[in-house]
Amino acid sequence: MTAETAHAPPTGPSRSEIDQTLRGILRDVLGLDQAQVDGFDNDTGLFGHLPELDSMAVAGLFTEMEDRLDIVIDDEDVDGEMLESYGGLLAFAEAKVVGA
Repeated sequence: MTAETAHAPPTGPSRSEIDQTLRGILRDVLGLDQAQVDGFDNDTGLFGHLPELDSMAVAGLFTEMEDRLDIVIDDEDVDGEMLESYGGLLAFAEAKVVGA
């Protein structure tokens, strides 16, 4: 490691930052209470479990994810598994940010 690389800025947001951003997106897009969103864990059900997350809300969710995480979500990226749970959506977001 050189002195230059030792002081290089991080290449992107940390996992914690992605997690907090995603929680904010869900809160804002779906109109959820902050305490509810703070309580989400990897197994918390999303699509089919949260009445606020219907097919119309998914488009808004993806748009906000693209804007706030600086990613592009292509149609072929979207599948049912990524929306089943908070952990699935977070893993998807992390993979997109790392790959961006």
